[in-house]
This record gives sequence, structure tokens and C-alpha cells, in this order.
Amino acid sequence: MNTVTTLAELRRARSHLAGPVGLVPTMGYLHAGHISLARRARAECASVAASIFVNPTQFAPTEDLAKYPRDLPRDLALLESAGVGLVWTPTSEGMYPPSYQTWVDVEKLTQRLEGAVRPTHFRGVTTVVAKLFNAVQPDKAYFGQKDAQQAAVIRRMVEDLNFPVDIIVCPIVREADGLAMSSRNVYLSPEERKGATVLFRGLSAAKAAYEQGERSAAALRRIVEEMIATEPLAKLQYVSCADYDTLAELETVSRKALLSMAVYFGKTRLIDNFVLE
Repeated sequence: MNTVTTLAELRRARSHLAGPVGLVPTMGYLHAGHISLARRARAECASVAASIFVNPTQFAPTEDLAKYPRDLPRDLALLESAGVGLVWTPTSEGMYPPSYQTWVDVEKLTQRLEGAVRPTHFRGVTTVVAKLFNAVQPDKAYFGQKDAQQAAVIRRMVEDLNFPVDIIVCPIVREADGLAMSSRNVYLSPEERKGATVLFRGLSAAKAAYEQGERSAAALRRIVEEMIATEPLAKLQYVSCADYDTLAELETVSRKALLSMAVYFGKTRLIDNFVLE
């Protein structure tokens, strides 16, 4: 596996990769969810590249950039074991030099859900992903369903800006008790970690109601809210039942929908979702 830091090194290494090339963008501190993306890319592409970059522009001043967990040696070993051939680990200075002033901004999709409570987040996401696509020139890029709005925003950006990249969204990988794998799970205390399973239970209860014929979006949201309320350590930020592509809130679920939420446990913010087909 080839690990590079500068853009010049990346371009030289990229020129030697057989196509098609799959890209797995990450912020590091990898878990089984990330590795599932790499393995999917390896199964579908001749070569796999990954990036490890804790992107400062998607963090608000009040968020956990400095505390975001990092373990580069472990990450590199995991990626190599998954068949990744090239890893780019750019620096913040390389990605955003002092003269930097260009941004990619997807408008309507970023005003809802995560964008409503983290208003600067998606401008950082779309800008860095656009830079990754421009630098690596992948044929396919792999993202996890856990960050469902991020995937929707990137799909929109790719279509609007005519990037020649297929966006592949892969299923959420969960712990045995249903908690979605996340780098932020390490912040949870043992009590919070136990309580965090309420997210999966809430989504599961709503999905069960949907499968039994419930089509009222308000009723499905209420089922999730009531389940979250049973956990004293959980502080619900939002529950959404929205159109899968536009993220507009629904009254009736008559097409593919995204049931999603954000919940605080202490200072740790967790997100999760189910897709209602």
C-alpha cells in the first residue's frame, strides 16, 4: 500500500493505478463501517484509494475538532488489510492554504435536518469532497448510509457539477446491540453507551409500525420520540420523516423515505436513520 501526503505525490501515485478506481473518503479513526466501504470498493474496482483527513471546515467553533479521535498507524493497517492500494493523508495547510477562498455550497438540501442545526457543516463537506474528487479522479466513491443527508448532498453536488463519479451508498454497520458504528461512540460513558441503544429501538419500533401499514409521518415520528423519551440520558434534538432525495418532511409516506434523528448523550451527539422503502 502506498501512503502519500502532498498533492504532487498523490498525482504521481494515482497515475499508476489501474481503473476503475474506487475512493473511500474518511476522517480516520476507522471502524468496521469504514472497512465495509473499502471492501465493497475492492470488490467492484480494480484499484482502491482512500483519504484520511479530519476536515476542519466542517466543524463549527463549538464542536469537537481538537478532540476528534485519531490513530493513523491503526487506520493504515486496517486499510491495507481491506485491499486499499493508495492512501492520501493531506495536511490542513495543504488543503486550505492561507490564501484559500473558494467554497462549494449546495443550497436547499443543506438547509434541513443536520444543516438546520449545523449551518456551516455541509459547506465544509461539499468543498472537501469536491477537492478529493478533483485530486483523486475516482470512477466511484463510497459513503455510508449513516450520514444519509451527507450522501444526498454529495449526490446532488455530483449531478449539478457534472462530476464523472458514481456515488455508492453502503448500508449502516451496527454493533451487536444495534448501535450504529461511529468514531464518536468512544466519547460515551458506559452508562451512555448502554442508553444509546434507544436510537435503534426507536427506529425499529417505527419501522415495525410502517411494515404493519402505518403511513402517517407524524405517527412514525411520534413513535421514535416516545421511545427516546424512555431513556433518561437521551436528549432528543430532532426526529425527521422525509423524502429520501429532497429531505422535505412528509405528511404521508407514499414513496421512499428517510426516518432519521439526532440525539445527545451528555456532550456526545449521535445520529442514526432507517430507510423506508
